[in-house]
Amino acid sequence: MAPALTRALLDVAARSAVVYLALLVGLRITGKRQVGQFTPFDLLLLLLLANSVQNAMVGPNESLIGGLVAASTLLALNGVVAAISWRTKGAAKIFEGMPTILIRHGEVLEPNLVKEGISREDLLRALREHGIDNPELVRSAILEVDGAISVLREDEAPPVTKIHHRIRGLKRSG
Repeated sequence: MAPALTRALLDVAARSAVVYLALLVGLRITGKRQVGQFTPFDLLLLLLLANSVQNAMVGPNESLIGGLVAASTLLALNGVVAAISWRTKGAAKIFEGMPTILIRHGEVLEPNLVKEGISREDLLRALREHGIDNPELVRSAILEVDGAISVLREDEAPPVTKIHHRIRGLKRSG
């Protein structure tokens, strides 16, 4: 491969990496709601973001191989971030965030709704999707790291008779 072409493709890879990391940070800052519960406005934002960063990634290189290098770089970086997140709890917290409890024993935690950018109406809609029309019937509602809201009804939770201080897991293989 010619040195000029190699430099151009490395430039595409570097630009793609910078755009990937910038968007990763941007999505983490905007919160979990942007990831899991798309409104038409969120979808529009996603499409416009994709279009706006395309030129930043490939620059003047509009060749097929330039596009493939950009796509390969994005896929590779995504794989690296996923592998690091899977292996390291601290990295997973940084890249993916932490679940946020929205309702605890029927009480809506308003500060957490504000922190996550979720309106009370959005929360009530999610409860209705789970067949619940009253927050007081909810033991816990949690905004997961993927943006989904998981809900556990008070009557679904098993009674706890003994608190377990230690739960055994699988032994690690050497």
